[in-house]
Amino acid sequence: MGYKVVVVGATGNVGREMLNILAERQFPVDEIAVLASRRSLGTEVSFGDSTLKTEDLDTFDFTGWDMALFAIGSDATKKYAPKAASQGCVVIDNSSLYRYDPDVPLVVPECNPEAVDGYAKKNIIANPNCSTAQMVVALKPLHDRATIKRVVVSTYQSVSGSGKEAIDELWDQTKAVYNPTTEYEPKVYPKQIAFNVIPHIDVFLEDGSTKEEWKMVAETKKIIDSKIKVTATCVRVPVFVGHSEAINLEFEDHLDEEEARDILREAPGIMVIDKREDGGYVTPVECVGDFATFISRIRQDSTIDNGLNLWCVSDNLRKGAALNAVQIAETLGKRVLQKG
Repeated sequence: MGYKVVVVGATGNVGREMLNILAERQFPVDEIAVLASRRSLGTEVSFGDSTLKTEDLDTFDFTGWDMALFAIGSDATKKYAPKAASQGCVVIDNSSLYRYDPDVPLVVPECNPEAVDGYAKKNIIANPNCSTAQMVVALKPLHDRATIKRVVVSTYQSVSGSGKEAIDELWDQTKAVYNPTTEYEPKVYPKQIAFNVIPHIDVFLEDGSTKEEWKMVAETKKIIDSKIKVTATCVRVPVFVGHSEAINLEFEDHLDEEEARDILREAPGIMVIDKREDGGYVTPVECVGDFATFISRIRQDSTIDNGLNLWCVSDNLRKGAALNAVQIAETLGKRVLQKG
């Protein structure tokens, strides 16, 4: 016996990826509904070998459905998630709306699967930010062994994290660079993204950090340990898909790089590719379409007593969004709903 599943925002990048991953992982689906706004009503989307037509989110009745994977913005989620939850359907939300709500669990199944049990307070489970999701997968097994005191992370985030319009902007600007007769003004980003990097993701806060950087701090504390100190610099780079992170860790206890490498090799959701030779590491292009979070460049930091550096790469549309949501659904099914 399987589940009755709803995908909300099924025509967007993340919604389509959710459908792909549900099919790829053979999630036990008895019935599935795909929802979209009225402007996308009737749009066809693929689910495995099937083609589904989107239904109207505004009029959909969630009564009798087991879980709904939401891939719409915070404003729409604020309207429709409480409705679905009140009708008995567990919401797994990809927006930032509920991540910092103390009554809503923020879950990365490799790190805190037990947190799913707290869904009942609001019938909602939150999916973390894309940059946080891949980082905490790497941090958790190392924290369990040596206790992380401080994290210094610099991110190199692809344009797909900003949606389809940003992908188009990078493509169009790249063409314009090679065609001097073409002019292209930035629309999605404040500056040119083609052949450039922009140290600015989301809005600026009073302390000079951006909200994306603040998210990494707050979410890491909620998912792993409130005592961990985190400082982040988040940068948008001209890559279509795949986020990269350079992570520096300071531990309470000494952790040798060889032991760290062994721990990460055995940890769920991680693939270690770490050869000290040309090409012996993973880049964003190579991670696209993969479920794993890839770890490379593991090495001691000799400037502090218990320091370690590593390079972390993952498909942000998968582990950073759709895959993690499906993994939450799988965990919810096993721990709570107990069907099949």
